[in-house]
Amino acid sequence: MAIMLSKLALAALATQASAACTRASLQAATAEYLDALSSGKTAFSALANSTVAYQENDVVVDLSKGVLGQGGIKIDFNRSLYDTTECASYTEIVATTKHAYVIGTRLAFGGADNNKITKIESVVCDDGDWLFNAAGSLSYNKKENWDPIPEGKRDSREVIKAAGDAYIDAWGDASVKPPFAASCARLEGGSYISGNCKLNFSPPFKVTNRRYTIDEELGAVDIFHNFPFLDKAIARDPGTQTNNLLRVEGGQIRYIHENTVCSKKGCNK
Repeated sequence: MAIMLSKLALAALATQASAACTRASLQAATAEYLDALSSGKTAFSALANSTVAYQENDVVVDLSKGVLGQGGIKIDFNRSLYDTTECASYTEIVATTKHAYVIGTRLAFGGADNNKITKIESVVCDDGDWLFNAAGSLSYNKKENWDPIPEGKRDSREVIKAAGDAYIDAWGDASVKPPFAASCARLEGGSYISGNCKLNFSPPFKVTNRRYTIDEELGAVDIFHNFPFLDKAIARDPGTQTNNLLRVEGGQIRYIHENTVCSKKGCNK
């Protein structure tokens, strides 16, 4: 009986912890991050503490030294994913005035009530990064339809993740067939390719260190990872910091966004 009660108590605690990570709580904290980015603040209430783990372009830096401490960014566009399973959010941000940026930020939450940001990872692209064109990114982002998918038509978390993995796995393995929609479109930097999302590179090509943010309501997955050979100045392992954001509709990949950091202009190409 005592063992049964113990199991029930643990189950209740797990349910409470999970329930604390809601879409609403992720939205509120992400909104705080965006406000901090636009105002130049490096301290805000959603942070677990002032020394929260922060990585920018795959390098650990102090919050005040990164893009958050640049004095405020005028945000022209943003789109967010909310992952209540992993308790994380991902936000794509485009700024075209003053210093132009395209930023992808993953916020991870934790603590007793799962509503504090414990880690921030950002891919911060600006002039000289791979195919960078903030104005183009803004224009194409505004033309795409990322409306919430009706509940009865949503793909499962597993289907969305599998589509994202298949897209990346196919880069080095032609036998992998990603489920591309006929109208699949890819936004790479500020360059837009419609009707053909297939990529394939000469092996060996293995993409590791994948970190996922999945939102069933938007049919979306973002994958932070490293691109093995794009930048000639960086070794294949770990490779170049990048991330891919995908929209999946009815099991098929509709949109892909990629933003990749370069060590030197154009990744030394």
